[in-house]
Formats: sequence, structure tokens, C-alpha cells
Amino acid sequence: MNFKAIALVAAALSAAALAPSTAEARCRGCGTGAAVVGGLALGAIIGSSIANSQPRYVEEPVYAPAPRAYYAPEYVEGPVCHMERQRFWDGYSWRHRRVEVCD
Repeated sequence: MNFKAIALVAAALSAAALAPSTAEARCRGCGTGAAVVGGLALGAIIGSSIANSQPRYVEEPVYAPAPRAYYAPEYVEGPVCHMERQRFWDGYSWRHRRVEVCD
């Protein structure tokens, strides 16, 4: 709501500053003062709206607490696995893929 009102006022000020009047039609350079004043007013309006805006809420990441002690993982006996490169036909050409093979 506040942003829409500020945008409307800014548009009105810029339109009023750029619209020529009959007095300005004969005077060259007389409209520059109005343009400068309008630009300063527009800058003040936009600057104050930015300065008065509330900061966004950014959720901080939550980290788990660190463990108190570190232990080596226990040795578990099981199959010995390794990666092999296998060649296969995909319907268009021969291709290669890596496959895990457990003994």
C-alpha cells in the first residue's frame, strides 16, 4: 500500500515537471529548475521509502551439535566390491558404463 502511494506521487511529480505550460512555452531553460526540483523530490521520496522499509527475515541455518568424541568405524566383514567398466549396446551404438561388482 505504501509503495503504491509513493509510486503514484512520483509519477504525478514527474508528469507535472515535464508538462509545459503557456508561461514556459516562450522561455528557454525555464523548465530545468522545475525538473531539478522534481528530480530531487522524487529522489527524496524513493530514498525515504527505502530507508524506512523493514529488513527481510532471513532464516538462519540450524546445525546439529558436534559429537563429543570421534571413534574409528568398526570393521565389518562382508563382500569385497569394486567398480568395473562394462561395454553395452544401447540400440544405436556401443557405450560404456561403470558398474559396482561385489565378490
